[in-house]
Amino acid sequence: MYLKEKVDSGCDFLVTQLFFDNNVMYNFLYRLLKNDINVPVIAGIMPVTNVNSIRRMVKLSGATLTPKYKSMVDKFENSPKALQQAGIAYAIDQIIDLISNGIRGIHIYTMNKPEIAESIMAGIKHIIRGD
Repeated sequence: MYLKEKVDSGCDFLVTQLFFDNNVMYNFLYRLLKNDINVPVIAGIMPVTNVNSIRRMVKLSGATLTPKYKSMVDKFENSPKALQQAGIAYAIDQIIDLISNGIRGIHIYTMNKPEIAESIMAGIKHIIRGD
C-alpha cells in the first residue's frame, strides 16, 4: 500500500478527495487502521454549487453520488440558487455527521467561492465551538 509508505516516510496527516457518502470515509478509516496507518485524516467535502462542475468532479475523481444526492441535483439542476442552497445544506449535514463520529478535520472544496465556506461555517459555528 503506497499510502503506508508515505506515512512511514514522514507524512503527518492525510486529506481525502471529495466524497458524498460518509460511509466511504468510515470504510477508508477502517482500512487505514487495518494497515496500521495512524495519522490524522482530514475529510474533503465539496458542496454542489453547479451541476456541470459536480458532474466533472465526479468523473475526474471517481466519486459516486448517493441516491439522496442524485435526487437533490436532479430536483434543483435548473435552479442555480436552490441547488447552491441545497448543496450547502447537504454539506452541513455531512459535516455534522462526521464531527459526531469523531472526525476532527474538515477541508471544504469550494472552487474559489469563499461565500460557500462562509455559509457552511455559519451553519455549524456553534457545533464547532461546542456552545
